[in-house]
Amino acid sequence: MTDDPLIRREMQELLEPQIPALRRYARALLRDATAADDLVQDCLERAVGRWHQRRPDGSPRAWVYAILHNLAMNRMRQAGRRGLHVAVEDTDHPALAQRATQEDGLRRDDVLRALDALPEAQRSVILLVSVEGMRYAEVAKALDLPLGTVMSRLARGRERLRELLAQREAEGRPVRRGELRSVK
Repeated sequence: MTDDPLIRREMQELLEPQIPALRRYARALLRDATAADDLVQDCLERAVGRWHQRRPDGSPRAWVYAILHNLAMNRMRQAGRRGLHVAVEDTDHPALAQRATQEDGLRRDDVLRALDALPEAQRSVILLVSVEGMRYAEVAKALDLPLGTVMSRLARGRERLRELLAQREAEGRPVRRGELRSVK
């Protein structure tokens, strides 16, 4: 921080009014009041420490928001890489375990095979509604179909999909070539 009282006063006049809005923005980004307050503190420290890098003709508000935003994005990326931090003694034992995902992959493959077995008309409606999240009216417009036809194809497609998946489970999921190998 500078010893020049004029620069200090300028920083105070330009930064202090931004603090409530910075806190709101930080809380909206992080959804954690404590982490947001820490973020604002770090932002203000960086702004004061790098005050000489600020463009005199630029908006101090935009500059300090850019600092806050960049710090927040860096923290979120770091948190994503590190994962959730919870003290071991504060967790219950099931939270420490992670369920196996191999079955999910097999189930996904079964669903994809069942989708491939559907007629194209049913498959396209199911994908647009279930995967893309489109409303029935949007699908009708996109495929140039009446709304009733979309609803009918969706119902028939879902029912056929259920049948194909149930049939697959009833067959005991026979091993397909390439799925299981014997290793000696």
